[in-house]
Amino acid sequence: MQRLKLKAAALVYAAASLAVAVVPASASASPAQEPRGDVVVIDCFSKPQVRPSDFLIACGDGNSGLTQLKWTNWGQTTATGRGLNFVNDCKPYCAAGKFHSYPVEVTLEQPKPWPKDPGQQRYTQMRLVFTDGRPAHLAEDVTYKLWP
Repeated sequence: MQRLKLKAAALVYAAASLAVAVVPASASASPAQEPRGDVVVIDCFSKPQVRPSDFLIACGDGNSGLTQLKWTNWGQTTATGRGLNFVNDCKPYCAAGKFHSYPVEVTLEQPKPWPKDPGQQRYTQMRLVFTDGRPAHLAEDVTYKLWP
């Protein structure tokens, strides 16, 4: 049942991310502003999020993401939490692959102004540490640059 939920969630993420790819961006330059409020993480739909319970890592195809996130800290320099990383094994190819989930510790860091809204700080890096098994193609400790 959990596998079906993970696969359904990944398919929804993938379909939504493909829909976003065909919608033109309407970002305009804004004058410099003072940072405000919580630091955010920007999702695949260019929406700022604070303490998301789910987060898609692979925006293009939905083959990797985080679910069941529980945040223990959401600060001005880092955010830390735990959750599950769901990853498609892509065997024999991604459309026919199976999703597997792995417990991870998550750290968001390196806040910088968001180009779309310079008054808003957003985390620009995500670190995952696998705590009980991991995908064969990934190291136990992985760092991702977050967009934009």
